[in-house]
Amino acid sequence: MKIYVSNLSYNTGDAELNDLFAAHGEVTSAKVITDRETGRSRGFGFVEMNSDADGNAAIAALNDKEVEGRTMNVSIARERTDNGFNRNQGNRGGYGNRRW
Repeated sequence: MKIYVSNLSYNTGDAELNDLFAAHGEVTSAKVITDRETGRSRGFGFVEMNSDADGNAAIAALNDKEVEGRTMNVSIARERTDNGFNRNQGNRGGYGNRRW
């Protein structure tokens, strides 16, 4: 089960995130998302747990829990959707695909 964690303290790293969730079951991976340029945490991350039962237990226990002065939001991660913006081509501005 893949879990989305937001509103993390900027001091929380991968190891700390892993430790928070490991108390509720087997963690497959834990990753805090960082800014490419600065390397600083962006305040959210993803955790993968070995089973749905462990994941649901972790969500129930950790959602709305305060860690390092911030109240975490923990939920099942949703699949990424295509929003029509292609990062490789960039936003070309203007009126997009409007037909006049």
